[in-house]
Amino acid sequence: MIRPDPAAAPVSDLVPMTPDHLPQALALSQAAGWPHRLEDWALTLSVSKGVSAFEGGRLVGTAICSAFGPVATLNMIIVAEDRRGMGLGRRLMQHVIALAGGCEMRLTATEDGLPLYRRMGFIERGRIVQHQGLARAMKPERPVRFGPADTDMLAALDTAASGMQRKALLARIAATGDTLRTEGGFALLRAFGRGHVLGPVVARDAGAARALMSAAAEQLAGQFLRVDLSAADPLAPHAEALGLAHVGGGTAMVHSARPCAPSDHHSYALASQALG
Repeated sequence: MIRPDPAAAPVSDLVPMTPDHLPQALALSQAAGWPHRLEDWALTLSVSKGVSAFEGGRLVGTAICSAFGPVATLNMIIVAEDRRGMGLGRRLMQHVIALAGGCEMRLTATEDGLPLYRRMGFIERGRIVQHQGLARAMKPERPVRFGPADTDMLAALDTAASGMQRKALLARIAATGDTLRTEGGFALLRAFGRGHVLGPVVARDAGAARALMSAAAEQLAGQFLRVDLSAADPLAPHAEALGLAHVGGGTAMVHSARPCAPSDHHSYALASQALG
């Protein structure tokens, strides 16, 4: 495909993202083949700051920085297909990197985005594997209970596992979704995209993580469920057994990484690829 000459391309106006931008942002993500609903965009923006690129009133690019204490996730980085290859992606990244303010930065890269992120100093540190499908009921190997969220406790375990301070995010998810607890771990289940997503899944060991996944699948048997796992963890076979096929994923990348304090808890599944 012949791309327009960047020198002749209109200059995009970059402005702070607001909720008024989200209907156009939704259309942009749908054009890119992403499953997000308007509510999913709104959740991310509610705990974040973002930048929108406009040309003549048309939204042509987005990027969001979600700051969680010492760590920020950079996400929803989208450039309209007809504006790619003109430097807009780099401009958007420069703005959200500035918003991160010196934090460790994490993102999940698509294949298209990898070259830019590498050039901007991001380092690969593993793969994220996306599993989804119609959930198949399976009895959890450990007791799991659904119930009210103790957000202070959830946030403490989540910070120990991920290094991120996400109490506000976890409280928002728990307020509209389900909290699952088992000995040695917790998970959150909420509406997302085509159905539901399970995440984060935080646990002391893989057995607790499997139990939480099984309980979610049992709760949603026959319904669409998604979970985003680290390829380094041995949970993909269990996801497949629950009816959740491997359908893709992304590359986990980091910039300005900081040492993590030792913890006996681990993040087995992301809250989302956008939010870590």
